[in-house]
Amino acid sequence: MPTSYSLFFYIFLVVFSGVAIIAISRFLGKRPLTAVKTIPYECGMDPIDKPNALFSIKFYVVALVFVIFDVETVFIYLWAIIVEKMGIFGLIEMAVFIGILLIAFAYVWRKGGLEWE
Repeated sequence: MPTSYSLFFYIFLVVFSGVAIIAISRFLGKRPLTAVKTIPYECGMDPIDKPNALFSIKFYVVALVFVIFDVETVFIYLWAIIVEKMGIFGLIEMAVFIGILLIAFAYVWRKGGLEWE
């Protein structure tokens, strides 16, 4: 079987499986909603604040810094897999990349973005 047919078969199988799971859960899982089932629930605790309570900006800054450095770690891992094929150019390119990351990390550190109070 050619590769393109395999790809279309895989896409069909994924879409069919997703639709089948949703349809089966719709028919077998019908349950009436009660007042208790419609309230927000998180981490085993009843909500005590308003749903539109504001978070500190520090929360968002730390979350963004984590996401940025987490994604960069993935790039470094992928680079490590093919480092031998890239030669000295790949090594210099990664050194520049890590240097930019270190500058960004120093900037966030100096601005106090890593301190949690």
